[in-house]
Amino acid sequence: MNVFSIKDIYSNKVKINSIINIFGWIKSKRDSKIGISFIDIFDGSCIHNLQIIAKSNLKNYYLEIIKLNSGCSVHVNGILILSKKGNQKYELLLKKIKVFGIIKDPDTYPISLKKHTFEYLRSFAHLRPRTKFFNSISRIRNSLFHGLNNFLIKNDFFWVPTPIITGLNTEGSGSMFNVCIKNDNYICKKNNSFSNAFLTVSGQLTLETYSSALSKVYTFGPIFRAENSNTTRHLSEFWMLEVEASFLNLKKIISIAKFILRHSIKYVIKKCALDIEFLEKYLNKNIFYNLDNILELSFIEIEYKDAIKILNRNKKNICFGQDISSDQEKYIVNKYFNKPVIIKNFPKKLKAFYMRNNDDDVTVASMDVFLPGIGEVIGGSQREERLHILDKKFNEFGLSKRKYWWYRDLRKYGTVLHSGFGIGFERLLCYITGLENIKDASPFPRTMNKFSF
Repeated sequence: MNVFSIKDIYSNKVKINSIINIFGWIKSKRDSKIGISFIDIFDGSCIHNLQIIAKSNLKNYYLEIIKLNSGCSVHVNGILILSKKGNQKYELLLKKIKVFGIIKDPDTYPISLKKHTFEYLRSFAHLRPRTKFFNSISRIRNSLFHGLNNFLIKNDFFWVPTPIITGLNTEGSGSMFNVCIKNDNYICKKNNSFSNAFLTVSGQLTLETYSSALSKVYTFGPIFRAENSNTTRHLSEFWMLEVEASFLNLKKIISIAKFILRHSIKYVIKKCALDIEFLEKYLNKNIFYNLDNILELSFIEIEYKDAIKILNRNKKNICFGQDISSDQEKYIVNKYFNKPVIIKNFPKKLKAFYMRNNDDDVTVASMDVFLPGIGEVIGGSQREERLHILDKKFNEFGLSKRKYWWYRDLRKYGTVLHSGFGIGFERLLCYITGLENIKDASPFPRTMNKFSF
């Protein structure tokens, strides 16, 4: 049986006038007055649908075909021909059709042909991939995942799976999801063995252990933040690519961060140009233009102290030592420069304990990468490799050295200069696709008190 995907057809892998089989779902159907049905099907392999021409001389035309509607799953067998009219390039002259799943009550099917709001579709996250929009988002998400991995593999980084259940807070502060087990209707209390277990906010600390042996490593997986934040930029569960490399300082890790952004965007454009073109029209946004800016424009690199001066010169009052707000970020990135911006060397009190103190003992060797329209997508730093200064920072942050005994061992036994960063996968996906709400970048978005499906 010659089974092909719709992508195979549009990739010229199928000969015209050959008999082929396609599996998919019905997007739409219209019946003519002369006993012909035109059925559009999709299979998720590409942006295109395939039009099926079903004539009334088929034995199940009146019993089955005429009753089909959007959402039904089918196996079609027919002759592939070039279309003589219409928007499509190809058509399939139907010989046989097998129906796997029907929609018994079309009026209740949530994914009708009309255009739905994103908010409406979030209530049907299990069905929204059937829309052309989220079909495209899914393919782009997949290509972005492969593009990021492709860069790291090509550059000899080793993948390391880091723990999801942890006993430490990587950032040293903030809210974490507590892990409890329930036995015999009793939920563990603080004195039970799992009382101090949490869902990780980052795999960085454990990743550092492998960079101290393999030199260049990365991890890629879900992380969890328990902040009560319901915005268009935050999720309680999201994916993070984390990179760690020994013998590299802040300058070199910034260079890698820029390279991986450009490489992954090029990769997505190569694999999903038609999907991006569709999103441009659907969202009425210049997505290709924005992506070309990342590929062609130089990144602006400025010191935190200079960012403060820019803001104050433009009446965005802020003092040295204060965190830059979202609105102030947008001003610097979207208005003042209108380019990708990297802000470096933040005050140490604004950043995590593991970041390396600069010689001024006021700032740390840190960097955040901001993209126009989306904000921060990368955060990183050179790590503090000096044990005596790390111990001092444990005291400053009110952290127990005893709990971090194994992390201290990395500094006791062959310490090494090293640096790393994390990329927020969904935020980068939002930039590439033009999505304005991060909830639409995650297949099943998790926010505080919202974890359906």
